[in-house]
Amino acid sequence: MAKVCCVCGKGKVSGNQVSHSNRHNKRTWSANLRNVRVVEEGTPKRVKVCTRCLRSGKVERA
Repeated sequence: MAKVCCVCGKGKVSGNQVSHSNRHNKRTWSANLRNVRVVEEGTPKRVKVCTRCLRSGKVERA
């Protein structure tokens, strides 16, 4: 699954881009993901992790 955090599952969210004249256009926001080496079950592995999970220490980096 691309563009999704492997720890918390955070991914794309959708909504409206609203201009100054209040016109609405559909758009998406992507999660701030980083490719990091993480220790999973004793072995290092490359996974996509959001920066919130990196800052809060939810993953153990290799």
